Amino acid sequence: MQGTMQKTYHAGSVASLVLLILLCVAWELALAPLRPGGSWLVLKVIPLLLPLRGVLKRDLYTMQWASMLILLYFGEGIVRATSDRGLSATLGWVEVALTTLFFVCTILYLRPFKKAAKKLAQQAIQKASK
Repeated sequence: MQGTMQKTYHAGSVASLVLLILLCVAWELALAPLRPGGSWLVLKVIPLLLPLRGVLKRDLYTMQWASMLILLYFGEGIVRATSDRGLSATLGWVEVALTTLFFVCTILYLRPFKKAAKKLAQQAIQKASK
């Protein structure tokens, strides 16, 4: 059961990250760019590409810092969802949903590893204090 949930959490992390990348590109180039014909704001997708390989490979360190990076996009989504109008506001809420999904799935995926590391550290401290 634990392995199945881990696979589900990882799949949720990967899917939400890929969908967020696609959303950001489509949003700034075609769906609702700041300027007609596209916007340089599309470059905001570059930081999302950095952790993609590590998330795909289940690298724990990459997933940890990616869960913090994603909070920047959560903030942008909240700002644009509440300050923009029309399609751009809707896309802001979609960004909020995708970042929330990524964050929750990643934290739940990392949880057993963090517990195991904490337990191992406690055992090492107990062993060293004897």
